[in-house]
Amino acid sequence: MRAVGWVLVALVVAALGALLWFATRPPPLVLQGEVSANRVDISARVAGRVLKLNTDVGRDVKAGDVVVELESPQLEAARLASAASVGVARADLARIGSTRPETIDARRAELAAAEADVKLYQDAYDRQTQLIRTGATPQSRVDEATRNLEAALRKREAATAALRLATEGASPEERALAAAQVKQAEAGLAQRETDIQELTVRSPIAGQVTTRVAEVGGNYGAGAPLLSLIDLSRPWFTFNLREDLLHGLKVGETFKVDIPALGKEGIEVRVTVINVQGQFATWRATRATGGFDLRTFEVRAEPVAPVEGLRPGMSVIAQWSNRGR
Repeated sequence: MRAVGWVLVALVVAALGALLWFATRPPPLVLQGEVSANRVDISARVAGRVLKLNTDVGRDVKAGDVVVELESPQLEAARLASAASVGVARADLARIGSTRPETIDARRAELAAAEADVKLYQDAYDRQTQLIRTGATPQSRVDEATRNLEAALRKREAATAALRLATEGASPEERALAAAQVKQAEAGLAQRETDIQELTVRSPIAGQVTTRVAEVGGNYGAGAPLLSLIDLSRPWFTFNLREDLLHGLKVGETFKVDIPALGKEGIEVRVTVINVQGQFATWRATRATGGFDLRTFEVRAEPVAPVEGLRPGMSVIAQWSNRGR
């Protein structure tokens, strides 16, 4: 009987020990994160009025799809003004680069008349030169013939320069200035046409519309959000961990998570980012001695295999004490 009593005592002590162990055992460490995805706010580079909406909240769009069409009478008027400026600049370049044929013919006729005068006064000068040698003409007649010949020569030089000016047109500097003005006007027109193209707003990524701010007929400034998209093709999971819970966690390491919203467990994920948070996310020590502040780190992980139905905002649970360490 005494042996049985000792056995019962031993059993009671063992049971009490087991109960004490379970009572004092720390609970398993469970981390909660959430599903995130890239978000893009779509806006126009120019101001305009919404003419047409080609999508709405909940719809999927592809990269390059036209999602919003705007209109702007001001931009169209500016484009027409720029086109007119290009026409004026090109016309001015053509004007200084050419001369009317009638003008050139007139300058040639003036040169021919000047050459005829030079020949006439050259002959008169030669006669007076011969006569002065024999004393048959006074010196005044020779001086007069000399002046007439000099005037004819100067007139021929002026006619030659006028013909060359009419033939060649404007100077190289004037041509360069006119050409630069054409380029400047064309650049202004290209800018206006680019602004017109910006009235057609396209999706930069493939995704799903989550928010629609734009309304048909509404006026929106440049850069004002019109739609918001999320990229569901590459979601990720984000957790905020105290640094003492990292335990040497490295980028590229894998662990498993549960997604209650989808009823899925044991989904393997791979760590892609480990970033320290700001000072506002520091865990302050509560003891004056023997404790120290702990920084908070953001840990991002992507699913190793695609998970159907993941949506941003869903909770993610990780049994951190059982992640294989």
